[in-house]
Order: sequence, then C-alpha cells, then structure tokens
Amino acid sequence: MAGLIGKKLGMTQVFTDDGEAVGVTVVEAGPCPVVQVKTVERDGYEALQLGFGEVKESRVKSPEAGHAARAGLDHVPKELAEFEPFEVDDEPLEAGDEVTVEAFEEGERVKVTGRTKGRGFQGGIKRHGFSKAPGSHGGQSVERQPGSAGPGTDPSRVIKGKRMPGQMGDATTTIENLRIEKVDPERNVLLIRGGVPGSKDNILHIRSAGR
Repeated sequence: MAGLIGKKLGMTQVFTDDGEAVGVTVVEAGPCPVVQVKTVERDGYEALQLGFGEVKESRVKSPEAGHAARAGLDHVPKELAEFEPFEVDDEPLEAGDEVTVEAFEEGERVKVTGRTKGRGFQGGIKRHGFSKAPGSHGGQSVERQPGSAGPGTDPSRVIKGKRMPGQMGDATTTIENLRIEKVDPERNVLLIRGGVPGSKDNILHIRSAGR
C-alpha cells in the first residue's frame, strides 16, 4: 500500500515478454517528502501529507515556509496532498521522510486521480453521446439539437439532472485498476498501462488500488 504525487510527462509504448506492444503513460512520481503526519488526537483523523515539486524562493510565503521548516525541509513543496497512512519497508513514516517510486512494484494495481482536459461548452452529442436526428427530409438544420427537454403539462418543468449541453471536462476524475508496467527509480518514473486524466504536466495522485 502506497501513495505518491506525480506529473504526467506523456505517453509511449513498451513491449511485454510476449512481444505485445502496450500503450503506457509516463509519470514523474516523487520523490515526495512527508510534510506532516496527521493524527486523531491532534487533527481528528489520520493522514500523511506529502509534497511534490519546489516553489521558487521569490514566491514563497511565510506560513508555507514555516510549515515546510517544521518538517525539516530546505524548500517549500509546490503541491501538497493527503493520503491514507502507509508504511515503507514495514516502517511508519515520519515528517521529513521521503517516499519514492520504489514504494510501488511492477505489476501492482493503482488508481490515478487527476484533472481532466477542459473541453469548453459542448452540445449533448459530444458531452453525453446523444444520437443525431435523421440527416434527410428537412432534418439537416436540427440534427444536432438536443430535442425535447421535459413534459409540457405535468410537471411543466425540466426535471433536475436532465442531461443537457454545458461545460465539459475540467473535473477531478479517478481511473481505477491501472497496472504499473515498469518502475524506474533512477529517473523517478512510473510507466502505467493505459491513459490517465489530463494533459502533459498535469498533477496526478497515485494510490494503491486497495486504498
């Protein structure tokens, strides 16, 4: 069981032992310092707060600097995220410790959380997969329109939750049961089979599938 903060670098492919080409996402994951260990007695719940990246010294704010200094860090992490408590090498983590990609194993299943690409304002066909109207017999001008939105007499309104055109994407999404194809500790890289949310440089939260 483990967790890491990472950054999406792009996609490529690798070959399995059977010669099968597999599409993978390249993720720069960690090293992530433990910035704070939250406890039930002090905070009301248990969690590990991990950091990732580094804020430019000219942009560091005093409260952020003090928070990082209490963990013994010489820099302020650019990203912070909380994970359920876990151990590395059967040892509990403390503030100032560092978590790397070696916390994961090849073949392990993980779930990845990130922000999806923003698609702007889209119609029902692209946003929800609606079918078009017939393209002949005068239907060309309305073939992408959403159609009727609700009953006229009763209840004389559009029911809440009706799927309609609107803003698409730019939402937090989790993709589960993804397989780690390769762990590269020298470059702090994970190769994860399949796609993950967002575009290049998108921040990701990677957790073991059971967490």
